[in-house]
Amino acid sequence: MTATATAVRTTPLEPVELPDSFIATLPPTNKDSLPELADHWKQLDLREIFARPAAFISIGQSNSVYRPGGVQYGEGHAFRGNLEATVRSVTAARAAGNFDITWVGYSLFRSQYPQSDFDRVQYSSWTDEIGATPEQIAWDNTLVDELQELKQPGDKELFESALQSAFVGTDLPGTLARKKIEVLVFAGVHVDWCIEGNVRAARDNGLLPIVIGDASGAQQPEQEAATFDRINRFFAPVISADTFVDLVTR
Repeated sequence: MTATATAVRTTPLEPVELPDSFIATLPPTNKDSLPELADHWKQLDLREIFARPAAFISIGQSNSVYRPGGVQYGEGHAFRGNLEATVRSVTAARAAGNFDITWVGYSLFRSQYPQSDFDRVQYSSWTDEIGATPEQIAWDNTLVDELQELKQPGDKELFESALQSAFVGTDLPGTLARKKIEVLVFAGVHVDWCIEGNVRAARDNGLLPIVIGDASGAQQPEQEAATFDRINRFFAPVISADTFVDLVTR
């Protein structure tokens, strides 16, 4: 690939579709990986909790994940059902009337991020060999079209500046406090990294996080069950999009 060809391409990687043989190995949904609600969460009235001041937070659902040429497209999330489940969940949250919507991005291209020595070597290992242009990086970071279509004036959009948390280096905690938001509903990628990290941070900040499991995904499908189990046992209820839609339907 010549430098000229790379410069005119809009995507960081060649926009090559995934082979059918690989797509055939991907589960169309991870609902079978979701655990039964932990006994302690069963003591809660989730319908009442979802009626409190709340925010729906989508994390990392960008072109990078869902479009050919995106740096994370090879993980196959475009064929694993989490985007469709997110669309249904955001639509239900919006209709409920008590949810703020927050779109949290993260970039794999982090040369401009504040960095410790650990950050520097880790971040450079992700993307230094790609040699992407600023325009290609901007495309990779852009919220995917299916969710762009759901954005409305008043929605909040921000990028993580820490390794796996939107609670560090952003105004998210202050925004939640000023709006007296108590309940956070998470969806997105990756469930074993940014989702879990933000759920733990939410608990540390005295908030009530809930994860929509089939609207989320790990890098590899086989990593999801253990992550859902850990989150569900210790940090937050893990539920399906169908359950969420039922609970917030007034």
